[in-house]
Amino acid sequence: QVQLVESGGGLAQAGGSLRLSCAASGRTTTTCAMGWFRQAPGKEREFVATISVSGSTTYYRDSVKGRFTISRESAKNTVYLQMNSLKPEDTAVYYCAADCTAATAIALRSGKIDYWGQGTQVTVSS
Repeated sequence: QVQLVESGGGLAQAGGSLRLSCAASGRTTTTCAMGWFRQAPGKEREFVATISVSGSTTYYRDSVKGRFTISRESAKNTVYLQMNSLKPEDTAVYYCAADCTAATAIALRSGKIDYWGQGTQVTVSS
């Protein structure tokens, strides 16, 4: 079992930055693809970014490309999402996710998720 705990959410102004962290416990996630999803009020949960086991492959949804960066620090069993140039439409609950079965960033992007975190709220004011 893997427990994922997100932190770093909060309130930011448009154009500002936030850095989300996702700490894993229970077992190592060094063999898991990791990623971030988000869900805005009244909308379905959507893919934001995923990263491969090695960290060499990443995927981003088009609306965050060039603004968000996903990274991982295996020694700390942690994955990050650096969010810059935030927009009000980035407001959502952000969830960390892990795919430890197929363990590929592209599979995780398509929704093959083994574990979810509890989510952290990000609110961007205009």
